[in-house]
Amino acid sequence: MPRIETPWGPWEPEPLNEVIALFQDLEVPWWVSGGYAIELAVGRTYREHEDVDISVLRRDQLAVRRLLAEWDCHVADPPGTLRPWAVDEELPERAHDIWVREHAEGPWRFQLMLDEAEGDEWIYRRDARIRRPIASVGVAEDGFLRLSPEVQLLFKAKGRRPKDELDFTEVLPLLTGAQRLWLDQMLAIEFDAHPWRDRLRG
Repeated sequence: MPRIETPWGPWEPEPLNEVIALFQDLEVPWWVSGGYAIELAVGRTYREHEDVDISVLRRDQLAVRRLLAEWDCHVADPPGTLRPWAVDEELPERAHDIWVREHAEGPWRFQLMLDEAEGDEWIYRRDARIRRPIASVGVAEDGFLRLSPEVQLLFKAKGRRPKDELDFTEVLPLLTGAQRLWLDQMLAIEFDAHPWRDRLRG
């Protein structure tokens, strides 16, 4: 994996299988997310990944922090900055992006993303009108869950970076009719217009 320099130190992503192994004993929901979620759905490697993303529910954050008690965790709070995340600190609602490394002198290894939930419903953090059962958010792989591609694409739709466009193009032929319809409808809620909608209906 590439080494990426940032103002807060370098990224040298942990291999995905090692991050998955770290989370195997976590007794709350978690999902492989980001570009790897799409690549797992496609079933083959087609680009490099600058990081590894793991999504968890905000309400489970302290259980996750305890799992990572020996790791150096920093939260983007406010966005554009990083500060240490103490083991017993419950993060404010504005904070959802966490960088993780083995120790303060080491490179960043993976990212945690905090997702919202209410009861048995997952809530899209950018627009609370978008909800779905938590049980439908993930797709089973061999011993873990990955974020369903239509859910991950909804997150990617805002930035539309080259890698997001590539992920959309690669996974689009594999989306079921129900996945295409859901993503089309959710894009209509979040955006006045979005170029992916025509391709989803094409």
